[in-house]
Amino acid sequence: MRTILFRLIGILEIAGGLYGVAAMLHRLLPFGPAHESVLALLGLALYGFVLAAGVQLLDGSDRGVRMSGWAQLLQLPLIALPFFSYGLHCGAFVNVFATLRGAPRLGIDWYFGSQGFVLAAAVPSVSRLGINLLALLSWLALRLR
Repeated sequence: MRTILFRLIGILEIAGGLYGVAAMLHRLLPFGPAHESVLALLGLALYGFVLAAGVQLLDGSDRGVRMSGWAQLLQLPLIALPFFSYGLHCGAFVNVFATLRGAPRLGIDWYFGSQGFVLAAAVPSVSRLGINLLALLSWLALRLR
């Protein structure tokens, strides 16, 4: 069971990491404004780390388990506040969140076969706080010894 879970996590990390690296290269190559280039380089480093973690995890090394644990923790928070936004997912996500505008409301959002990276000091359309349940469950599965 542990081997199947680790392989599934590794495959999602590799697929999401490759997709993310390609997206960040596409975002970086037009050489736009400096802040866009910095964010694209940061995203490229994060996706490269997740990709390397997935490869190491599929290889079966203990280092891969540690790296994948950190990769899952990076994907855990979903923060969209008027002054700061952060979100990262590689391969898939199942986000459970609460909107903070007006009457708080709980919601769930999910998608498989995707990547996403948001890091901004800007106002989102809807303020929300949440967690990526898939990243949380993956992190807990990686804790199995």
